[in-house]
Amino acid sequence: MAENWIEETLYDNWGQRFRVVKELARTRSPFQDIVVFESDSHGRVLLLDGVVQITERDEFVYQEMLTHVPLFTHKAPRNVLIIGAGDGGVLRRVLEHPGVEKAVMVEIDGAVIELSKQYLPSIAGDAWTNPRAQVIVGDGIDYVAKAADGAFDVIIVDSTDPIGVGEVLFTDSFYQHCARVLSAEGLIVNQCGVPFMQADELYETSARRAKYFPHVSAYVAAVPTYVGGFMTLGIASKGPNPAGQDTAAVRARAEQAGILGKTQYWTPEIHTGSFNLPPYIAKHLPGAKA
Repeated sequence: MAENWIEETLYDNWGQRFRVVKELARTRSPFQDIVVFESDSHGRVLLLDGVVQITERDEFVYQEMLTHVPLFTHKAPRNVLIIGAGDGGVLRRVLEHPGVEKAVMVEIDGAVIELSKQYLPSIAGDAWTNPRAQVIVGDGIDYVAKAADGAFDVIIVDSTDPIGVGEVLFTDSFYQHCARVLSAEGLIVNQCGVPFMQADELYETSARRAKYFPHVSAYVAAVPTYVGGFMTLGIASKGPNPAGQDTAAVRARAEQAGILGKTQYWTPEIHTGSFNLPPYIAKHLPGAKA
């Protein structure tokens, strides 16, 4: 019996492939091609338009860093807006923070949510039914444009790369509205690609946000299936500089929240250390010396 492989199509000159045990779903939504399959090495895998989004084996790296870093950076996040993140993993981890009173998740593609519920239930756990969660199938751009001033303390954008359906989440207008709907010391986080292969993504996103936020930085996470080395997570704050945090203070908050010791990647030391960027990455941030 011939082996079946699926090859990622993010780059036209470099890639990765997975040996498929079983294809679970393949569909075309109004927004994108969606594939879910059981891999031989990484558990179940979600691809959107041929690009790996999440695997069961290493999803904890990305989800923990995208969530716990901003929520422990903000001094007291109560209202959190999640844009994208249709697999539910970010929502789950936001709700692990007892101080969060409301988490609003806006995902444009309802098919991603439904397929994740069916085939990737372990990623979201019981987040979908948590009373503090509000899940909206709709346009995140439109939601932010219409949201009230200062409505959220933290915005987490878990989008695809700035192509196709995710492209509008990397525009000046979007970041301007995000700054408006964030509270006085609010902050926004979003993935900015793998700079070894996508350096322009980090630079352009950071430059746009620098127009509306006094502090723009980035931190890194090593996600095995996001090939090319470190993934950068861009962060912009209306309050204190996120890059200057104290490890002991982060640890104290994590212990109080009941999260300390329960993560697989994030730790207080990783949290503060992740802002120490290698020069090949740091040079792409606003204000960096050439």
